[in-house]
Amino acid sequence: MSEYSYISTIGQDSHRFGEPSGDCSIMLGGVPVPSKRPVLANSDGDVILHAITNAVSGLTGKIVLGGIADKLCLEEGIKDSSVYLKKALEDLVDSEIIHCSMTVECLVPKLKPHLDAIRAKVGELLNIPASSVGITATTGEGLTEFGRGEGIQAFVILSFRKKI
Repeated sequence: MSEYSYISTIGQDSHRFGEPSGDCSIMLGGVPVPSKRPVLANSDGDVILHAITNAVSGLTGKIVLGGIADKLCLEEGIKDSSVYLKKALEDLVDSEIIHCSMTVECLVPKLKPHLDAIRAKVGELLNIPASSVGITATTGEGLTEFGRGEGIQAFVILSFRKKI
């Protein structure tokens, strides 16, 4: 009989919005979401996938964002945040993700119509069922720059099962 330990990690990411540019979309959890303002970022600025990548780094100790991802983005022109996440997942040894819980803080765009698609895509990227992906969204009652519409922020908690 195998024995397991259970570990949780946290990841966070945030980006400012640029000036309104008409109709565009931002990436959230690998899903394009209509927005009036673009995200200011070198990459596609997907705060959900960046937060997940940071949470994976919390287990592996390998820094992807600010390291490997910078090389991929700035030197090789790879802007797709799912590529960065896949790089982080390569370092999981004797561990598997069993649950992902995330919360996004922003005034705009409104996320409710996109939550199911985000859950499905994140589940696909993490190789877990969408039913093991939880997502909430809040404006934070306008108490922060995110809740006032100046940017977007995500926090993620990943739960892992690790063979011991």
